[in-house]
Amino acid sequence: MDLANEFSTTEYYPKTDTGFKRISQQKCILVFVWYATHEAAAFQDVADRFDISIGCLHTIIEKVGLFLSSKSRSIITWPNEIEMTNICEEFNDMGFPDVAGCMDGCHIKIGKPQIDPESYINRKKYYSVQFQAVCDSRRFIRDVFIGYPGSVHDARVFKNSSLYNTLPQKCGEKYIIADSAYPCLRHVLTPYKNTGNLTEIGINFNYKLSHCRILIEHTFGLLKQRFRQLYHLKLRNMETICHFIRACCVLHNLILLQGLTEIEEDNNDSFNEENLPKNAEIQNDNVAGLNCRNYIAAVLFNR
Repeated sequence: MDLANEFSTTEYYPKTDTGFKRISQQKCILVFVWYATHEAAAFQDVADRFDISIGCLHTIIEKVGLFLSSKSRSIITWPNEIEMTNICEEFNDMGFPDVAGCMDGCHIKIGKPQIDPESYINRKKYYSVQFQAVCDSRRFIRDVFIGYPGSVHDARVFKNSSLYNTLPQKCGEKYIIADSAYPCLRHVLTPYKNTGNLTEIGINFNYKLSHCRILIEHTFGLLKQRFRQLYHLKLRNMETICHFIRACCVLHNLILLQGLTEIEEDNNDSFNEENLPKNAEIQNDNVAGLNCRNYIAAVLFNR
């Protein structure tokens, strides 16, 4: 069943006659995708292009966004045993063993929120919503956590996500790799901090981790290139914003599942987290994480 026909069978597609000509399910999906993929699309321009009212446009964005967001339960899923084996093999071919995925946070620029706007000002002084994601070796999104204000540190977002409390069950003997904004845990490996006295083992570890971890940055780049509204999202309702972002992630995964040609990621993304100075927050590394990192570092150095 294609998306349009599936949409027509859900609660999100209006079933009753409102007295106006009913917009087809195909047109609803087309309007949403066109809006999502055009960065400079003003609401009036989109409404005029599809011969609908602005009110109708907002309804379509909200309802289709809710529909696609609801599909995340079946489209954005943690790898099963067979998938995990393949993912680990692909990361191992890149030079890092037993990796289940790469994690990072991304800021989605938004307009000034009506409630508590100061909390949404991030380190680069614009309003944003935090978007945490884990991708696999093929840039397929495996986990998302969306909605924290832009001022909140990546580590705090992570510790309040459902992923944090389910890492042992999800990862088993594997682990996720992340940057230094995150704590080094048994199931989350981060780089050694370079204070000027890093050993060759540490330098080698950091290089190989970075070589694999860059996939999550590529994933964010591809996502924003495909759905250019994510460069500066003009929606106002925070719940609608979160569903819209998740809907774009669902479409991203569906594109990969269809085997469609990937566009080149935007390496000049001005919102890339590497361009943002990390605000000071002490990371609670634990002994198991540090020991695991030291062991993996030694294994990589002796390969």
